[in-house]
Amino acid sequence: MKRCSTLLVDYSSSDDELENLRGKDSRLKAGPVPKKRKLPALPSSISPPVPLDDPSLHQGRIRTIPHVDGQFASHVYIALPLGGQPLLKLLRDVLREAKESVPYLYEIGFTSEDKPSELHISLSRPIFLRAHQREDLKKALRALARRQKKFTLSFATFSELVNDEKTRTFLTMEVGAGHHEFQCLAEALSPVLQGIRQKEYYTDPRFHASIAWAHLDRPNNEDNLDLVTVSPSKSSKLENELGPGGSGVELPSVSHIPKELLTALNERYCTRLASPKIGMFDVEKIHVKIGREVFSWYLEGM
Repeated sequence: MKRCSTLLVDYSSSDDELENLRGKDSRLKAGPVPKKRKLPALPSSISPPVPLDDPSLHQGRIRTIPHVDGQFASHVYIALPLGGQPLLKLLRDVLREAKESVPYLYEIGFTSEDKPSELHISLSRPIFLRAHQREDLKKALRALARRQKKFTLSFATFSELVNDEKTRTFLTMEVGAGHHEFQCLAEALSPVLQGIRQKEYYTDPRFHASIAWAHLDRPNNEDNLDLVTVSPSKSSKLENELGPGGSGVELPSVSHIPKELLTALNERYCTRLASPKIGMFDVEKIHVKIGREVFSWYLEGM
């Protein structure tokens, strides 16, 4: 049986064939170039919402770092649950007295009755992560938790601390016992934060739990009480509390938390605050909040 030899034929492309036809018949004209069709817009039901900075939804607080798509605001902290703890009753008394002196204090960590109250002690400044950096930070914290053993903390004194932007002042409880362990944790985090180009914690840190805050006066104001105006959007609750303020809701601010108040709080409550039955806690976990998600690891060191 004879083999059939394979014939190789060089077919010209459709473009070449069209050019040949044009050369033979000048009457053949090029057709219109088809327009590119645009993709339809995503329906609003599935398109991501644009974050709005509405201070009236957050007691007049203003975002100091603008929102960036793909960037996750994060921070590392120790959580102290207060549900059923004697410290919760003590803090209620402290805040009641503090508000008599500074009526415009906002409580921190005291949620509704159906949710347990919780205080935080920060181990980092605010951190801003890209999506690919989230797992790196979680991996580093997991490794840190395996090295750090559990420890006990207690609170020593009430004090005032001001945020970096000088926009808010805080009534805080500063850590006494356990300060060394917090220092070690913060220092262990420094190389991790440097690796993702974030600020380290403070050089001379004052580890604390904030229990209330107030707006600070704007600079160059001679009065001790200033008014910060926020958007009236969705601010009916604040209007009910403080009354309408023309084009917006006026939120009072203060120059500082009076030293006389801090002295009185320490004289009246410090002994109870430092007692083992009230102000002492076992630290067993480290937490990080990334965006809206919270991740936790048990301290396992021996």
